[in-house]
Amino acid sequence: MTRNVLVQRNTKETKITMSLNLDGTGKASLNTGIGFFDHMLDGFARHGFFDLDLAVDGDLNVDSHHTIEDTGIVLGTAIKEALGDKAGIRRYGSMILPMDETLVLCGIDLSGRPYLNFDGTFTAERLGDMDTEMAREFFYAVSYAAGMNLHIKVLDGTNNHHIMEAMFKAFAKALDQATQMDERIQGVLSTKGSL
Repeated sequence: MTRNVLVQRNTKETKITMSLNLDGTGKASLNTGIGFFDHMLDGFARHGFFDLDLAVDGDLNVDSHHTIEDTGIVLGTAIKEALGDKAGIRRYGSMILPMDETLVLCGIDLSGRPYLNFDGTFTAERLGDMDTEMAREFFYAVSYAAGMNLHIKVLDGTNNHHIMEAMFKAFAKALDQATQMDERIQGVLSTKGSL
């Protein structure tokens, strides 16, 4: 079974092409036009062992909102498509990830029911050329497009760069765990019989 998908999304605000392999090695080729966002997505790919090729042409002359939110929509769509009927996946994943003084918790349920619980704040408005408020918007878009229950909670931390990076890496590790195949699972891991 291949879990490698190509997703394209074109609007008046963004043109996005993404290739995602859930069973990759962590290779990434990224060009969103937002350097710090590329850095976050590189950490996501590397620590989740996902191969991610992404090209975004967004209206950065306006601001970073559409580029980041729409990338989240496309990533969520790619995750959903790559998982197919979800037969044999572990479904749940979690990680408590330390990064220096920062500690971030991420929990995922690939239930088909979208929900985001985001508990984290930043004391800086921007990191490089990325607005920090866009972290929540990105994860919201991913969770709803993928149909995943996603919890991200900052347990400790003072450095804004570390907090943001720990969020993306914790998300990667939890998603890697949740998408792993388990030969003990017959069909889908649900008492309902479907996810």
